[in-house]
Amino acid sequence: MLIGEYAHTIDTKGRLIFPAKLRESLGEQFVLTKGFSDPCLYVYSMEEWGRIEERIKQLPMSRARELQRFLFSSAALAEADKQGRIVIPSALREYAGLKKDVMVVGAMVRAEIWDPDKWTESTEHLTPDYIASAMEELGF
Repeated sequence: MLIGEYAHTIDTKGRLIFPAKLRESLGEQFVLTKGFSDPCLYVYSMEEWGRIEERIKQLPMSRARELQRFLFSSAALAEADKQGRIVIPSALREYAGLKKDVMVVGAMVRAEIWDPDKWTESTEHLTPDYIASAMEELGF
């Protein structure tokens, strides 16, 4: 399970020290791609990426075509170097608006890489009342 919130920086070469705890869960090699509905990057283990591929293969081509283009054309394999750094391709950095400072967050089956201001904006509505209501819907 991918959990936690980590503040990091991207260097001038597009490298990010990826949190060790998340690397342990993701494995030696993992996939970076555009966030589906959020202005961030999604990070998947190879196993989870395989599940996504299989589910997309099950869709009719008329529905899968654009999803395949969006996800796979922008996807990049990442592998941490000895210092724990991964390279984030410039097109992905641009998509997510990543400059220097970033937030890397665990989101259960994936990690996400956010611009810190966008991360704050995206979580502002998560008040205790909102969370209590969502948990009640789930039967907690």
